[in-house]
Amino acid sequence: MRILSGIKPTGTIHIGNYLGMIQPMVESQERGELLCFIANMHSLTSVTSGSRMKQYTTEALLDLLALGIDPDRSTFWVQSDVPEVAELAWYLSNVTPMGLLERCHAYKDAIAKNLPPNAGLFTYPVLMAADILLFQSNVVPVGKDQKQHIEVTRDLAIKFNALYNEEVFTIPEPQIIEELAIVPGTDGQKMSKSYNNTLEVFGEEKKLRKKVMSIVTDPTPVEDPKDPDTSTLYALYRLFASDKQTAEMADRFRAGGLGYGTVKKELFELLWSHFAVCRTKREQLAANPDYLDEIRKKGAAKAHAIAMATMDRVRKLVGVI
Repeated sequence: MRILSGIKPTGTIHIGNYLGMIQPMVESQERGELLCFIANMHSLTSVTSGSRMKQYTTEALLDLLALGIDPDRSTFWVQSDVPEVAELAWYLSNVTPMGLLERCHAYKDAIAKNLPPNAGLFTYPVLMAADILLFQSNVVPVGKDQKQHIEVTRDLAIKFNALYNEEVFTIPEPQIIEELAIVPGTDGQKMSKSYNNTLEVFGEEKKLRKKVMSIVTDPTPVEDPKDPDTSTLYALYRLFASDKQTAEMADRFRAGGLGYGTVKKELFELLWSHFAVCRTKREQLAANPDYLDEIRKKGAAKAHAIAMATMDRVRKLVGVI
């Protein structure tokens, strides 16, 4: 089973990114053949600085490798290092109905918010389809909000196969990532960069501590019992604590006498220790840019070999040889 997963490089990752996308991606290495890429071409719809894009791409490489992506057990590359994806997107765009793209939620959301949508945003689903179909992916793990893009991909694969009377593309299946819990941010809302309420996985110790200590709490006195099920602190704590630690913290909440400041300090220590090994690995990788370049080149070569098997057939079918 070939599993394809990608992540956009848009800056420092937070624990919501880690739990929602990166951790399942790493675990996919145990379930099948993982193809994992950094979708820097997709980020161009919102990142317009070349220097920032370069920085974000390098940071994403470091983050994913430090958090468990193994280039020896997976195919791991940067999207733009395999230019055939852009070529395939053009071929697919010529069989894509305008109405199909007009119904896609990213474009509709931009229109609803009176944002100026560009052609990149409008055709974003076609590039995503090219990512998936180029590598003959069987399964694509996505959140519920991305399911529509997989449906578009399936539609385009079926249409292309029928038009050229050849089963050139594998029809992919979505694997919906069910969130065990919404990861709350420092203000209690869903953690998101757009809300400026994130806790960074690889943030500086002092800054992370300050963010944890700023988490919004209710005015319940220290001596009073507290409901753990309504607490942002408890919701974050349980995401990284053991079952025993989680049960003990819930009991301490309900017993009274527990101050939120104490919980914040323990939450910080839990988060800091959880990613300690990953931080060390990331620092080692960052100190060896030649090794990082070697990983990137080898990953691109592996991905390119798979891509060319598809593109040889597609180019022959469309008559571009």
